[in-house]
Amino acid sequence: MKNLSLILSIVLLVAVSVLYYLHFSTKGYNGAASTNTAVGDLTLAYINSDSVLRHYDFLKENKVVLEEKTKKMDSDYRNRAQSLQSEIAAYQRNQSTLTIGQARALEEDLTKKQQNLQLYQQSLSQELMNEESKLNKELYDRITAFLKKYSTQNGLQVVFKYDPTSDVLYGGASLDITAIVMKGLNEEYVIEKAAAAVGEGE
Repeated sequence: MKNLSLILSIVLLVAVSVLYYLHFSTKGYNGAASTNTAVGDLTLAYINSDSVLRHYDFLKENKVVLEEKTKKMDSDYRNRAQSLQSEIAAYQRNQSTLTIGQARALEEDLTKKQQNLQLYQQSLSQELMNEESKLNKELYDRITAFLKKYSTQNGLQVVFKYDPTSDVLYGGASLDITAIVMKGLNEEYVIEKAAAAVGEGE
């Protein structure tokens, strides 16, 4: 029994010693837990997102495509709406010459067409929202992928987004990598388009 008590005491003493060592070896002089990188060594940078949105060729070109699609959809909807309006006007002009049955049948047909037009408008709006969402996601994925690669190559650990809506109120010019990022993104996009053109030509 005494041997068991002695062994337990030795084990506890060793355990306490190990914990004591681990506790103080992972803390700095001020007692704060150490991390892989001290705050003073943290490498930060930021990009001006407004500049990226204005000068990224991928976004500029795809916005033009989306705007053209929006115009085409709007034109198609307006043509359908005008056609229906013409039918309604014709019905109103000729209503007095129609039988009750004819008038009722035309009213039902026009009501159905109005409902279909509303559904068509809703489907167009949903389609445009989906296109915008898809474009925004691809834009985000492209920028973050580039920043991850750039940060790895240049030892950056944090890259902030700097614009009027962000939480960054001030950033020194030495931390601004907007121009570098824009140049790199556009160069990558040029290479991507050239590769796509070669692929289409084969």
